[in-house]
Amino acid sequence: MRKIRAAVIGAGYLGRFHAQKYAQLPDCELVGVADVQSAVAARVAAEVDTRSYEDHRSLLGEVDAVSIATPTPTHCDIALAFLTAGAHVLVEKPIAESVAQAERLVLAAKQHGRVLQVGHLERFNPVILAAEPLLSAARFIECQRMAPFRERGTDVDVVLDLMIHDIDLLQMIVRSPVVALDAIGTPVFSAEADIANARLRFENGCVANVTASRVSLKTERKLRIFRDDAYLSIDLQQKILTVIRKREVSGQVQQAAPLPLPVHIEEQNFEPGDALLAEIQAFLAAARGQRAPVVGGEDGLRALRTAIAITARVHDREAAVSVPPIEQPLAS
Repeated sequence: MRKIRAAVIGAGYLGRFHAQKYAQLPDCELVGVADVQSAVAARVAAEVDTRSYEDHRSLLGEVDAVSIATPTPTHCDIALAFLTAGAHVLVEKPIAESVAQAERLVLAAKQHGRVLQVGHLERFNPVILAAEPLLSAARFIECQRMAPFRERGTDVDVVLDLMIHDIDLLQMIVRSPVVALDAIGTPVFSAEADIANARLRFENGCVANVTASRVSLKTERKLRIFRDDAYLSIDLQQKILTVIRKREVSGQVQQAAPLPLPVHIEEQNFEPGDALLAEIQAFLAAARGQRAPVVGGEDGLRALRTAIAITARVHDREAAVSVPPIEQPLAS
């Protein structure tokens, strides 16, 4: 099997990790690392024994696949250049800066027959993979994603920086269009909103309450899913899945004292795994035609559309997207 020639565009915090993963895969040749800061590119390239480039255009036509880990405003132009040149593209989230840009990328991938995958890493979290068979028929979902403040990522607000992970998970779980939303948020340490809360109503009746903060004292990523017959608690940070179901209680037991708990609780702990390595392996398998991308361009577009609608609501302006405006806040 011919090795896939790969490159990483953007050698910052995330790009360095992408380069490390490609370098360790036997079915892949890491051709180079590009960054507008030549010293940064050179340092990462030296770590993984490849060439460094200051201009990503030097790699056009020289690679089969790329990871794009540059600032969000640059995603569209760089991804379009590589898709047009015939390369498969894994672009970090969010897919682009605007819905129009994301639509251009999705269309370009189809026109050129290339894979476009978006880096929504939680899809590869081992606890999400284990919980996937249990994620149907959700009635109410609560998401909390808290993180300490860091300068990295503040080129966008907390919705596009952090909440978009949970938006993607929600849309994967519910599999129904968002028909109404309300949201609130505020800046704390940056010029953009650093904490936000959104309430989403889906066409199938499911409701989700989502909170994201990048001004917390600790890191926390939790998902709670309520169904008619069960409650799932998913700790994305600690990799713990707790499933709580109603216990069948016989008439004889009901008369006994004390009564047993009316629920059955199952808890599973998972090894941390390597979600980024799994993501890149899935991307390369999709590039070889062995599978569909786990998070395709359409998924990234859908998550971005909802995230931008939430951001617009936070800024109290009408969102020019398919989600209708809210006349009154949703009832609690």
